[in-house]
Amino acid sequence: MKLSYLISLAAICVASSAQADAVADFYRGKNVNVLIGVAVGGEYDLHARIVSRYIGKYIPGNPAVIPQNMTGAGGLKMANYLYEVAARDGTNIGMIANTFPAMQAAGVKGVMFDANQLQWIGSICPTVETMTVWKTTGIKSIEDARNKEVVVGATGRGAITYMFPAMLNEFAGTKFKIVTGYPGGNDVNLAMERGEVGARNNTWSSWKVTKPNWLVNKDITVIVQAGPKAPDLPNVPSIEDVIPDPDNRKIVELLVSGTLLGRPLATTPGVPAERVKALRDSFDAVMKDSEFLKEVTAANIDVDPVRGVAMQEIVKKVLATPKHLAERARDLIE
Repeated sequence: MKLSYLISLAAICVASSAQADAVADFYRGKNVNVLIGVAVGGEYDLHARIVSRYIGKYIPGNPAVIPQNMTGAGGLKMANYLYEVAARDGTNIGMIANTFPAMQAAGVKGVMFDANQLQWIGSICPTVETMTVWKTTGIKSIEDARNKEVVVGATGRGAITYMFPAMLNEFAGTKFKIVTGYPGGNDVNLAMERGEVGARNNTWSSWKVTKPNWLVNKDITVIVQAGPKAPDLPNVPSIEDVIPDPDNRKIVELLVSGTLLGRPLATTPGVPAERVKALRDSFDAVMKDSEFLKEVTAANIDVDPVRGVAMQEIVKKVLATPKHLAERARDLIE
């Protein structure tokens, strides 16, 4: 082996070690804030808090990791804060609504961030979005929802809880009446139990984690799904199955693109590359942590990680959606 090669290899090792030491020195004694744009109790909140419990022991320097809810506009308030106000040094991480890249592509007002500039860290798993109705509505299928008006609870315009039923009304001919203003998914669930609303959008994984008793008791019925088809919903049609027009399907593909991101975590622009790498590596380490896996298994959470680098490419593709298609999607988001 040539001496020059050994010298180069040694130099690389020294540089890598120095970088790692610099990252550890930066984080040691600091707090890392995990900002959650929705209320306590839903799937976004649950995923953010579980990751927060473990990631600190893998970030060099072992900072304290503190989850904080910052609600407003379906999570948009938090995302704008993360991009515009939060320190750009790797001490702030946001649990981002997975619809936000599509909102940016569509030119939705109120989006003050560039999702391409956010630095994506990871997600526990992709999602399967569902449209679900309460047992007293009499709705059992998408065809029933085309013939009977049902009140749907949603957090706000721009959130998937609004976008999903609006999309079904536009392209599948359903008659959902959408009521916004609920702080989070848990509040919509309570409204369903009280009879205020008869339906809501939610992920299939969230139903299994937060309301398994509803599934056992058959209190709710899933009438359509979007994203990777759930193996335990074999008889529920995919959204593509209920929308016949191919051009409309392309718009739907943009609107449900967030399913590929799952419940994504991202940090601010401007964070030094070595700290971004450390955060991504730490997230990846959490996904293999035995205690983490034990906890998510007990909570009935699937683990199929979406890595930060892959998420960056997904976001890039979403933002490259042809303008004429993105503009058609805007009315369903705003």
